[in-house]
Amino acid sequence: MDNLVSQLFRTEFRKIVSVLTRTFGLSHIDIAEDIVADTFLLASETWGKKGYPDNPRAWLYTVAKNKTKDYLKRNSLLKKKIELDLKKEGISSELIEIEISNEIIKDSELRMMFAICHPSIPIESQTGLALRILFGFGIEEIADAFLTNKETINKRLHRAKEKLREEKIEFELPGEQDISQRLSSVYLILYLLFNEGYYSTSQNALIRKDICFQAMQLAYILTENEKTNTPELNALIALMCFHSSRFEARMRADEIILLEEQDNSKWDYHLIQTGEFYLNTSAKGKKISKYHLEAAIAYWHTQPNNLDSKWSTILNYYNLLLQLEYSPIIALNRTYAVYQTYGREKAIQEALKLNLNSHHQYHALLGTLYSNFDNALAIEHLSKACELSKSENEKRLIQNKIDKLKQEPN
Repeated sequence: MDNLVSQLFRTEFRKIVSVLTRTFGLSHIDIAEDIVADTFLLASETWGKKGYPDNPRAWLYTVAKNKTKDYLKRNSLLKKKIELDLKKEGISSELIEIEISNEIIKDSELRMMFAICHPSIPIESQTGLALRILFGFGIEEIADAFLTNKETINKRLHRAKEKLREEKIEFELPGEQDISQRLSSVYLILYLLFNEGYYSTSQNALIRKDICFQAMQLAYILTENEKTNTPELNALIALMCFHSSRFEARMRADEIILLEEQDNSKWDYHLIQTGEFYLNTSAKGKKISKYHLEAAIAYWHTQPNNLDSKWSTILNYYNLLLQLEYSPIIALNRTYAVYQTYGREKAIQEALKLNLNSHHQYHALLGTLYSNFDNALAIEHLSKACELSKSENEKRLIQNKIDKLKQEPN
């Protein structure tokens, strides 16, 4: 695929699949995927020979519609089934003509998000299905993002689609009673996918950025519907904005740059301001979610280090976050705020209580806390962190720390 086709695949794949699934139903989502994949393959071949059409996006939609009509003509049984289903719902079968408008696209995307995030589907299958359908990722790219193989990903996707069929999940927005519970699943999957991009162990930087920014695009879509635009969602978007603002400063070539060493002139201050807007908007609700607290922590990370209240405020937010939803990783991250607020010895005491010996971040933090205090212990913990880490970028970062400590006088 050339650059334009690849770019359109990322932005339009989910839209066209969602609209076609509106016609075929979730039990036939594979058909929608195949038609859209064929459409992009034809675009790549045709545009390579004849050049780009005046409106490439419209070309894709027209071809996808025509391919769908051709498919239904060839498969009369499926056409009759779809027409029967539409009649049962009191809908004119003329809809089988397929309308692709901005309103239909956005509504179809919303429906697809809720379908993929159905509580009957395991979370790992939700994430894989979301990357495939909502993000337009290929099987190899998903395998790369999760550091696994194509066979594993194919099995996850197959199981997820089987669940859609077995549970006879409808392609629709949940009713008033169910929407709150289902929204939590939608928010969670966007949160997990964004984190997968931002903290990814994948070596492909383009994949990491794609995951983050497409998660944000889907979150923005949710703000356009009054049923799904909640304070919790606005807090989630704020969190994404604050983290994304530091994306360019986090990496140099294939090396991870820690926050305290980042060049903040590379931060995206427009995204920080956007995050502030959504964080302020999120304050209109009566409930504080984990997204509110994590967004507040991320906001303070974008503030100057010379503010006296910075780290004590971050520590207070971590304390509240742990009361709301305990997580060993959040407790570990809190330990760094303890270090900045109360010093090394208190932080080491807090870290050792966690006893996360099988987690590389635990040893990496202890390696940092012991550095230039007890370098032998620091090297021991950093070596263990390097052994446990699955990311080559992270291993390089940790090894650089070890090499510097070895050069320090005893």
